[in-house]
Amino acid sequence: MGSLLNALVRLQAVEDRLRAAKARLVRCKRTVAIHESRIKAEQATLEAKREEIKRTKMQCDRLDLELKTRDQEIAKYRAALNTARTNKEYATLLTQLNTTKADNSKLETQILELMKGIEAEEAECDALQAQIEEHRRQLEQIRTETEAAAAKLQAEVDQIQAEWDEVASTIPPDVLEIFKRVAETYDGKAVVEIEQGEGRSHSYSCGGCFMGVTTESVNLLMTKDEIIRCPNCTRILVLGKTQAT
Repeated sequence: MGSLLNALVRLQAVEDRLRAAKARLVRCKRTVAIHESRIKAEQATLEAKREEIKRTKMQCDRLDLELKTRDQEIAKYRAALNTARTNKEYATLLTQLNTTKADNSKLETQILELMKGIEAEEAECDALQAQIEEHRRQLEQIRTETEAAAAKLQAEVDQIQAEWDEVASTIPPDVLEIFKRVAETYDGKAVVEIEQGEGRSHSYSCGGCFMGVTTESVNLLMTKDEIIRCPNCTRILVLGKTQAT
């Protein structure tokens, strides 16, 4: 291969390293974001639980007020029993008294169950708050470690980028533009080797999309230092080591 194709092969090698380094840098930074997201979700759960406790307490207050009102009714019925003039009136008042007492008993049971629920929810809130605090402590440690790791990875990216720029400077601008466009389309893989089929010396295919490549294209690459692109995927084709020799 001539100087142009060799430069493209070198650029592809650097492009692969550059994208790999950038991916490691992104994953490194994402670690902090993942932990922040987890804490945010836990905080939202905690706030929802606290809001539910607040609503339950308001319900308890309403039921307690109703219970007090019914207690006053019971006191009135008891007082009225002492002044009942007939057995029928007495019996009616007694029925109302017993009914109200039964209703009160149900209210007391309901309030008790709600209070037990509040107690359990508050215990869960305390445990969740402790968990959030622990995760925040872990986050600060992870943030410190990640910042140090990210700084090293950024330095590696910068170094590889400098190599990329140096190799790119040896390639004509129009060819470099083609390389960039194809690289963006295929996640960085702009240059691929032509593959030769086993047992058939004149069977060739693109190393990217595996569609057939003509013998004429292979011959051109053997004799000319110019870019040949796959007619199917448009990647830049180069000869493999065995073909180049």
